[in-house]
Amino acid sequence: MSDAVFFFGGYHASQHDIDAWLRSARMQEPSVEFIGFPWPKTAGAGAASAVKHFSEGGRYDATIDDIQGNGADTIYIVGHSSGCAIANAVDAGLEWTENIVLVALDGFTPNADQLDRETTQVWGATCDGVKSRNFPGHVKGRRKVFTATGCKSEWALHFSLVNANARDGLVDSVAKGYANCRANLSFL
Repeated sequence: MSDAVFFFGGYHASQHDIDAWLRSARMQEPSVEFIGFPWPKTAGAGAASAVKHFSEGGRYDATIDDIQGNGADTIYIVGHSSGCAIANAVDAGLEWTENIVLVALDGFTPNADQLDRETTQVWGATCDGVKSRNFPGHVKGRRKVFTATGCKSEWALHFSLVNANARDGLVDSVAKGYANCRANLSFL
């Protein structure tokens, strides 16, 4: 069995951030193929802006082609925060989804058809009773919860779903979300 992960970073996730996440992920799971995408530089935080700017220059179509041409047995399409909008749109553009696992990490919820698939995962995080920024509500039984430690502040808890090293004091803004990154791969 082979796996591939297509990871879409959230609002303002830079290429440097994605590279840090990819390095950590590849060290933890060397048999898994990891591909990462930074936030489109000119996009706002909203779903429509994210998808529009990701689509420029044929990137959306090329990504769909890459996923559909990938030979992995299971392909994870993972979005974090606003990056879930792009992950959801890419998933929706696929011709088939039999081997696809759509993963939303504390971000935009997949649509009703995507939530109907038993493999879809919608994640939120908790720490000592505090819930993450976009903690999922009723999502057709697809909700999964990561229990973080040392992450009661808004940004640390939000980023704990992508960075297992996120802690209060270390991650106190979007710009520091990937600080000392150890990729959280709980979705695998």
